[in-house]
Amino acid sequence: MAVPIAVLDCDLLLYGRGHRTLDRFKLEDVTDEYLVSTYGFPRQFICYLVDLLGASLSRPTQRSRAISPETQVLAALGFYTSGSFQTRMGDAIGISQASMSRCVANVTEALVERAPQFIHFPEDEAAVQSLKDDFYALAGMPGVLGVVDCTHVAIKAPNAEDLSYVNRKGLHSLNCLMVCDARGALLSAETHWPGSMPDCTVLQQAALTSQFETELHKDGWLLGDSSFFLRTWLMTPLHIPETPAEYRYNMAHSATHNIIERTFRTIRSRFRCLDGSKGTLQYSPEKSSHIILACCVLHNISLQHGLDVWSAPAAGHAEPPEEEYEQMESMDSEACRIRQELLLTHFS
Repeated sequence: MAVPIAVLDCDLLLYGRGHRTLDRFKLEDVTDEYLVSTYGFPRQFICYLVDLLGASLSRPTQRSRAISPETQVLAALGFYTSGSFQTRMGDAIGISQASMSRCVANVTEALVERAPQFIHFPEDEAAVQSLKDDFYALAGMPGVLGVVDCTHVAIKAPNAEDLSYVNRKGLHSLNCLMVCDARGALLSAETHWPGSMPDCTVLQQAALTSQFETELHKDGWLLGDSSFFLRTWLMTPLHIPETPAEYRYNMAHSATHNIIERTFRTIRSRFRCLDGSKGTLQYSPEKSSHIILACCVLHNISLQHGLDVWSAPAAGHAEPPEEEYEQMESMDSEACRIRQELLLTHFS
């Protein structure tokens, strides 16, 4: 005799039919202060994300009680901004740990799919000129299209114990290459590089290099620190400045490049899952990379909505300062000529 097998909802088993979940919870029932303190963002921003991602989060399911897009967005935001799957977030949302993990995975993939929409360099001439003007207004550095640097995000040791993810500090991490504009909005984000790779090697192999060497603007450059090689499209500081012009160049370079460090601090402050205070990201390198990229997308969307947290005090765990890198010397004579011309034209 065949025995029927029932497929049970894990949330129903855990909480019962009377449990108040966010599928029965309306955003208008709570204050903006509650939403910001619990999920990191106000109501208008959350509603925008639900509209943006709703189609991707409403894919057909065989579960008897699918989780609404609104609930999935709130669950993911709660994780990104708190860095924890712990009881407080589970109680606030009213879903099981397993369901919350699915929500984070679904929202993360939906945001990653939209990364090209929100993270990209401007293309029309007016927008490119505006980009340069914004940078020039900071410290008088001309022709800047973006500032570039790398930052590490700690992850758990991969199952294969791949040593390629062990960084200079002996920790498992992903080395993330990013470029931002003068407001701190990201123009490029490559979040998948193993932590053992030096910054200069990451840049050498990155899609960003291919873009700038084959496609992007020939009348401007990125600014990078001394961990990178000088290139025709990447201006680095002088190792030992000697003349007043060289000192002025280095000062303008440092003041402008500082925007990317400020941006890294902002992203870690807003998205606590990346700052290490709750431990490492407990996912494979691939999934961790996607979570980082999803947070980068949210960072840009938040700036578009006027949610600038640069003025907010940093809280929690601070990223340890990066180790000093050996000064990279360039053998590119054309890059040296361009930098020297920049010194003579704008800083002499």
